[in-house]
Amino acid sequence: MSHPANTNELRPVHPVSSKAARDRTLSGRVYEDVLALIVSGEISVGAKLPTEHELSRRFEVSRPVLRRALKQLREDGVIKSRQGSGSFVQRRPEGAVLEFAPIGSIADIQRTFEFRAAIEGEVAYIAAERRGESDLRDLSSALDELDRCIRDGDLGVEADEAFHEAVCAASDNHYFQAARNSMKSNILTGMNLTRNLSLAASRARLELVQQEHYAIYDAIAASDPQAAREAMRGHVNNARMRVFEGTTLK
Repeated sequence: MSHPANTNELRPVHPVSSKAARDRTLSGRVYEDVLALIVSGEISVGAKLPTEHELSRRFEVSRPVLRRALKQLREDGVIKSRQGSGSFVQRRPEGAVLEFAPIGSIADIQRTFEFRAAIEGEVAYIAAERRGESDLRDLSSALDELDRCIRDGDLGVEADEAFHEAVCAASDNHYFQAARNSMKSNILTGMNLTRNLSLAASRARLELVQQEHYAIYDAIAASDPQAAREAMRGHVNNARMRVFEGTTLK
C-alpha cells in the first residue's frame, strides 16, 4: 500500500529569503558608503551624484542593491531626485554621525526609528486612555531625571529610555513591551547616537528634545489619545531627522 508523500521532505528549499537578506545587508553598506562620501564633502551639497552605473561599479553591487540604498537616502532627506536629471545631495550631515554610530549601524538605526514612530505612536494613544496616577508619577520622574541630565551635561540615555518604557507600561499591554524589548539594543543605539549629537551641538537642542517629551506627557496626562499619538510620532520622526542635521540645500 502506498503512503502519502511527506510534503515537508519534498518541499524544495528556496533561496529567495537568504538572497533578500543578503541584498538588504549590501544595500545598508552602500547606503553608508554613499553617506560617507557626502559627510566627507567629496560630494558637496547641491552636487549631482555619479550615475547608477558609476556607483554600481565603484561599490561592486548590482543596480537593484544600489537603488535600494539610494531610496533609503531619499527617504532620510539626504539626497533628492530630479526627474530626468539624476540624484542630488540635499543635506550634508555632521561628521559626528560617523564618529558616534557603530560601523554598519546607521541604516538600521534609521529603520528602527520608522518602527518606533509606528508602534510607539499607538502605544502613546492607548496610554492616554488607560494611564493611572502611578503611571504619571513614573513619567514625571523620568522627565525630572532628563531635566537633571540637561543641567549637568550628562548624556541621559537611561533616563530617555525610562521615559519611553513608562509610556509603554502606561498602555497596560505587555505585547507592546515585548515588541519594543525585542529590538531594545537597536533602540538604545539610536538614542545614544541622537543624544550624543544633541550634546555635541548645543544645550538648546537637548532642551528642544525635552520639550517634545513634555508634549507627550501633557497629552497623556490630559487623557488626549490623538494628541499623544501625534506628539510621540512627531518626537520619534524628529529624532530620525536630527541624525542628519547639518548643512542643507536652501
